[in-house]
Amino acid sequence: MSKNAFSVAGKVVVITGAAGGIGMEVCRQLGGDGAKLIMADIDEAALAAGKAELEERGISAVTFKANTSVEADVISLFKYVAKEFGMADILVNNAAAGTHTPPQDTTLEIWNTVIGTSLTGYFLNAREFSKLAIAAKKPAAVVNISSIAGSSAIGRGNFAYSVAKGGVNQMTRELAIEWAKSKIRVNAIQPCSVNTPGWRKWVETEGEKAKPLMDLLVRGIPMGRVAEPEDIAHAVHFLASDAAAMVTGTILPVDGGNLAYNAGGTLGDY
Repeated sequence: MSKNAFSVAGKVVVITGAAGGIGMEVCRQLGGDGAKLIMADIDEAALAAGKAELEERGISAVTFKANTSVEADVISLFKYVAKEFGMADILVNNAAAGTHTPPQDTTLEIWNTVIGTSLTGYFLNAREFSKLAIAAKKPAAVVNISSIAGSSAIGRGNFAYSVAKGGVNQMTRELAIEWAKSKIRVNAIQPCSVNTPGWRKWVETEGEKAKPLMDLLVRGIPMGRVAEPEDIAHAVHFLASDAAAMVTGTILPVDGGNLAYNAGGTLGDY
């Protein structure tokens, strides 16, 4: 293996949900390694703030406002990629929408929003990304951010989100098989709960009410803590790099042993 096999320097990377906690850490890590970043997100203000932070670190990036569950937006995004870069080497599908709604209370609107962002959007981005890579006849890599909820039913109103992430897992396997001959690798990462700014804001807002759930989640993680965004970004970095050249169709838990032990903690109210 080349000593530089883990490097993504010079690679063109599209990151969806780029302005969020995991997305920004992926940008920091891959951009810090010399990748050319295209940050896609629906939140224009957050994109601008994220780009400014990266520039302070000496990392350049371009931003593209897009709702990655809308086909027209995704097509526009990859038309831009084709015009400016020819193709992208790496796609990180990270945009997501969740809900804490029991199945019996899940409206079609809620269902469509969650499935649209957390599953359909992944398909649309992967499809358009693949067209450019196949036309260029160059190797490429897709990394899908899934969840432990895609493999283990965890309840607590995660119904639509869990269904979406289960779909992401199987889509990852199918695309890996379909595109192997085109040298497009497709893998997914399954995080447990992640200590993102959004997560911390929820904990702060809930106050003492959040403690029982936090205790429940950590009890199910043998390593005794939730994940940090850096944990997820390190795994993305590996799967996106040439060091993972023989890795495709893999669903990689980054969960402190959560799935191996008892995903999501224990059943019951909190």
